[in-house]
Amino acid sequence: MFGERGRGEAGSGLNHLSFDPASNTKALQFGSAAGPQVSESPAENGSDPGKKRKRANVPPDGGRNLNLDSIPMGLPMSDPTAWTTAMNNLGMAPMGMTGQPLLPDFDPALGMMTGIPPINPMMPGLGIVPPPIPPDMPAAKEIIHCKSCTLFPPNPHLPPPATRERPPGCKTVFVGGLPENGTEQIIMEVFEQCGEVIAIRKSKKHFCHIRFAEEFMVDKALYLSGYRIRLGSSTDKKDTGRLHVDFAQARDDLYEWECKQRMLAREERHRRRLEEERFRPPSPPPVVHYSDHECSVVAEKLKDDTKFLEAIQTLLTWIERGEVNRRTANNFYSMIQSANSHVRRLVNEKAAHEKEMEEAKEKFKLALSGILVQFEQIVAVYHSASKQKAWDHFTKAQRKNISVWCKQAEEIRNIHNDELMGIRREEEMEMSDEEIEDPSEMKETEESALVSQVEALKEENDSLRWQLDAYRNEVELLKQEQGKASRDEDTTKEQQMKLLQQALQGMQKHLLKVQEEYKKREAELEKVREDKLKIETLLENLKEQQSMADEEDKERDANDCQGNSGASRVCACSQEKECPVEKTLSNSPVKSEREVLLVGIISTFLHVHPFGASIEYICSYLQRLDSKICTAEVEVLMTRLQNTFRQELSGVGASLEKRWKFCGFDGLKMT
Repeated sequence: MFGERGRGEAGSGLNHLSFDPASNTKALQFGSAAGPQVSESPAENGSDPGKKRKRANVPPDGGRNLNLDSIPMGLPMSDPTAWTTAMNNLGMAPMGMTGQPLLPDFDPALGMMTGIPPINPMMPGLGIVPPPIPPDMPAAKEIIHCKSCTLFPPNPHLPPPATRERPPGCKTVFVGGLPENGTEQIIMEVFEQCGEVIAIRKSKKHFCHIRFAEEFMVDKALYLSGYRIRLGSSTDKKDTGRLHVDFAQARDDLYEWECKQRMLAREERHRRRLEEERFRPPSPPPVVHYSDHECSVVAEKLKDDTKFLEAIQTLLTWIERGEVNRRTANNFYSMIQSANSHVRRLVNEKAAHEKEMEEAKEKFKLALSGILVQFEQIVAVYHSASKQKAWDHFTKAQRKNISVWCKQAEEIRNIHNDELMGIRREEEMEMSDEEIEDPSEMKETEESALVSQVEALKEENDSLRWQLDAYRNEVELLKQEQGKASRDEDTTKEQQMKLLQQALQGMQKHLLKVQEEYKKREAELEKVREDKLKIETLLENLKEQQSMADEEDKERDANDCQGNSGASRVCACSQEKECPVEKTLSNSPVKSEREVLLVGIISTFLHVHPFGASIEYICSYLQRLDSKICTAEVEVLMTRLQNTFRQELSGVGASLEKRWKFCGFDGLKMT
């Protein structure tokens, strides 16, 4: 009750308290560290509450300086019965001031040691904080004896007293529940055991605020929360009370805490700056000033290959500083000449490194080509094992492992092959102008690469066909066994059939993809051959034009008119040669190479679908290859080629559907 009433009298000296001051509105002022200042309440000095209160300094001999050698003084007990009654009411063992039990029949098993006074960490002269108590054990507090009062511990089975949130840098505590007859000297006598007290501010409503020198002293003061205090040996109600100690918020505490935080931040910044300076690379040494002696030293360093870099930097700095004049021009020219002599050395070193790099490239290329040959042999072994002669003799697990190994080997081989092709492309890009002028060799290499890829696709196509035949044989065998097997094995056979059918469908799809790729490769090969023929014809035309131009130059010297007529004839001939090509292109239904490719792909697709397919289905397949293809373009192209593609209507009513079919074989007979 006293603690709750006392919270209303904290005054404006505490910053942002959670209670409303009732009567005391004076600011909480703390004195210097020389001694605490105590304010007198209006009831004690008899002054007007509106006037400024006087501050009285507590004498230094008031009991605040206690050493470890100080002897605790007991209180005279004139009435032992009253003492025993008070201790029994508190639920403690009745003991005298010297430790003798007042009740001889008291059970010593309760934890009290007879004959030895209990040692309390809050006794005068010790001034230490008790060690942390485990949460599963109750805190065992002892009686504290002072000169003018005695503190009795609370019941250990009661919950600990509630406290507010600790403000930052808190050095001030609120103490409520003081006796009515309690004075500042008694408060000082009780709380100076927790540490050095800077100031005490007492109110007339039985509470006060105490400011300590350090923050850890506040924790010691909170240890006294819940103790019952009694002045002397009196049992009067005005001489007793229950202490309630809690954190208090004061402006001075917050200011000192902020100052300390700023100081720590400054120290941290200073420490980081020192760390950065320690790890910062050292600055380069300064360049010496020009002199005849330094010039001779730098000239000697320029001749040495190991010290050339340092010397050339010094020479550059001197020239930028403006040290060159008529007197020193010869010296600088000799140093520049020495620097120029290193050019040939650097060029030779570069050529040697380039030669080493070329040799390393050749070694790497040879090793990579050998690895590719071995990979080709391994893949050939897998392909030969996949043929029907040997494939039927392997078990399912062995076939699965062989197929997995074959795929892995092919992937690794393709990766190494791409790497080797990349190296060759880089070498082709570094070709000289003479090699670039002859495009036939490049075309031949591309043609050979395409031929090898087409052959590889053929082999893969054959292997896939053999695997497809093997799966079909297995499906037929399973069908025959399914009719003879019992009903219990039907479920397992059906699952196997489903798995085999799914595998068969996947193989068919893969076979179709391989066939399409094979056709694409053949189309690319034909395109390369056509390009090669075009280039050869262009080269022949260019040679003819060159010879004709030479003849025209000769004739132009003889007769300008005849030269002009010859030039007009050449132009007319070239126009006549170009006209048939344009006419053939304009008359053909396929206008570009892209449309030729589209016709080939659509024909392959519709050949696989003998019952026809809708235009949307065809476009969805083509858009997987090229997302820029639109439905209108495909439909216009198929409409132009009436002898190759035919549109038919199927269904009745709402299920009417337009399907395109491939009729190239019939159109070939008609044309």
